[in-house]
Amino acid sequence: MLEMATVEVLEDLVRWAAQGKRAAIARVVGTEGSSPREPGATMAVNELGEVSGSVSGGCVEGAVVEEALALMGITHLVTESGARMELSAGMGEACPTVSVFGYSDDEAFAVGLTCGGTLKILIDPETPGLYPLMLELLRAETPFVRATVVAAADSTAGVDGAELSTEGVNAYEVFGPLPAAGASLLIEGEGTVHGDLGNPELAAVIARDAAGALAAGSTMVRHYGRNGQAKLDEVEVLYEVYAPAPRMVIFGAVDFSAALARLGKMLGYRVTVCDARPLFATRQRFPMADEVAVDWPDRYLARAGAGLGPRDAVCVLTHDPKFDVPAISSALATKVGYIGAMGSRRTHQERTKRLVEAGVDPAVMDRVMGPIGLDIGARTPEETAVSIMAEIIALRSSRAAGSLRESSGPIHASLESTGRL
Repeated sequence: MLEMATVEVLEDLVRWAAQGKRAAIARVVGTEGSSPREPGATMAVNELGEVSGSVSGGCVEGAVVEEALALMGITHLVTESGARMELSAGMGEACPTVSVFGYSDDEAFAVGLTCGGTLKILIDPETPGLYPLMLELLRAETPFVRATVVAAADSTAGVDGAELSTEGVNAYEVFGPLPAAGASLLIEGEGTVHGDLGNPELAAVIARDAAGALAAGSTMVRHYGRNGQAKLDEVEVLYEVYAPAPRMVIFGAVDFSAALARLGKMLGYRVTVCDARPLFATRQRFPMADEVAVDWPDRYLARAGAGLGPRDAVCVLTHDPKFDVPAISSALATKVGYIGAMGSRRTHQERTKRLVEAGVDPAVMDRVMGPIGLDIGARTPEETAVSIMAEIIALRSSRAAGSLRESSGPIHASLESTGRL
């Protein structure tokens, strides 16, 4: 998914281009093991050695910058003090290249990648023309997928390794042209395709699969034959999804909601705080929220619920049955990925009973995380917000974590046992 740092890198690229500065792009296109950044992490370096973004959180940046400058044919830099700094010799013809930075006893500290993983980084010594369009789409919050050819290699192997015979046929028709590493397509949500791989058959298959990647909302890698054949392995394609921020709808205008709204914004959510009480649901109390709605939960979700999906979250922090029941029952009717409800175990048991009496199928109550949050001993609004966001992240990542729902005993440890007196 989109990082704000990506927008900043794109803005710097556009600014450098306007200043007439050449720039190279470095992107993480593959990882193995424990890696500091995910595919899609982007860094740019211009001909003066100015750097924007990051591909490893500091581990291999120096090596990547030096290789990017070499690909641009830059052999030295002049520091602000006027000193000349010699670099590695240029690499000749400028073309995209994929470099692998991995852990080994000999080179771990040389490049700084001591986490034990491997980074595959695509370095392009030119600024592709699609980058200004990417920035335009991001600013307009238009969902799209960038599909990049990470690797392409000649092969005559057919399905299950059988050799394909080209006797009597045009090899171009059988295989088609191989795209160049680094070639990219941008596919907008409604299917509009920008860019050219030089092979319309492959581009059509990539556009089809990009729709699936966008629906799933996650980065993925696919392998194809050069004409898009599913069971061949000549072309490796990275799909990066760029979509509007996930939504978080918080019901209840309380102190816990303010803390959760702040943390949700920090983690990239578009936050709505909704409460039917106009005295409490005010912009002054929730300046961090993108939207403050004065409405009943069921009426709000009747309008906005259809737009909620697996990446989104509904958090019910009201503690009041006349709000809780319509909020949860309406949320259960949507495709929202996370539903959490605050309250004690007794409160949640009584709430569940009321929901069933209101017509909610008991079988779907497993979707409700109640009591809300991970069992980390949270007490304050800020600690509780961390507990809730941690549970949302764990659920989204399909990682096991200790939820309050799955534990027993008091939710809050005594102050004596924590030593916080």
